[in-house]
Amino acid sequence: MVRLPLTREDVKRGQRLGELLRVARGPRSILDVAIEAGISPETLRKIETGRVATPAFPTVAAVAIVLGLSLDDLWAQISTPHGSPPEALTSAAVLASR
Repeated sequence: MVRLPLTREDVKRGQRLGELLRVARGPRSILDVAIEAGISPETLRKIETGRVATPAFPTVAAVAIVLGLSLDDLWAQISTPHGSPPEALTSAAVLASR
């Protein structure tokens, strides 16, 4: 199967996803979140830094569950270039930082 090149929007969406996950992770370590999500710390690090612009859905879902994020809210936020964070996402980030 041939993989199509990423568009500029794909890359930006991946960067927004990484930023949102990093903020929601708060003071928790990458290691703790990755282990709980069942992924490698390096995978989570790459997602958070935008080096993996299109991570696999099960990976994103696992991290979102660990961080208490709604996939609907997460998608709404990353698919809107300059939107404000949905209430649930903001609340989850606040809770995660405690």
